[in-house]
Amino acid sequence: MTLDLFDSVGGTEPREEDLGPGARVLRGFALPHDAALLSALQGITDASPFRHMETPGGFRMSVAMTSCGAWGWVTDRTGYRYAEVDPVPERPWPTMPMAFLQLAQSAAARAGFADFVPDSCLVNRYDTGAKMSLHQDKDERDFSAPIVSVSLGLPAVFLFGGEGRADKPLRVRLIHGDVVVWGGPARLRYHGVMPLKPGHHPQLGAHRINLTFRKAR
Repeated sequence: MTLDLFDSVGGTEPREEDLGPGARVLRGFALPHDAALLSALQGITDASPFRHMETPGGFRMSVAMTSCGAWGWVTDRTGYRYAEVDPVPERPWPTMPMAFLQLAQSAAARAGFADFVPDSCLVNRYDTGAKMSLHQDKDERDFSAPIVSVSLGLPAVFLFGGEGRADKPLRVRLIHGDVVVWGGPARLRYHGVMPLKPGHHPQLGAHRINLTFRKAR
């Protein structure tokens, strides 16, 4: 199944789209807050710069990453995990900005998940050709909280699969300001991002930024 989307918010484009029980796309939900989000993002990356992490198998991730909040996600030869300290500058991750927290909580509530209190935000930067293979978010301690994913910058094709890696995924085109929320029965569905196509965004140039909010602990 492919969801055909328009390139801009407005017109006849649906404001919300269900991806199945517990999963919803909120079209343009972050647009009223994008200036505050991008301003706060600069402070995060100044303190904890983007880096291409290494997987346990020794592969360099095509997506550049950093984090904010009480917990950040890291990967290296020893495995995938959440850590309280950024290993690059060897200090705690930047505090989650209020603009981030408020957006994540309001998006989760809109999608039916009240009282979401994320303690981690993974910040992913996609350059041309960068991708994210199908995977489950399962390094968190408690799966009762949803995942809130915010798209900024260049468009991308989000893959939203089933409970098995071999299940055929939906292809969902996401643009600047779109938010995807999944939890409950959808919490462990496989998902990923197809290779980013080249382009130019007025605010982020040749990049896509993805903010992914979780309750890690």
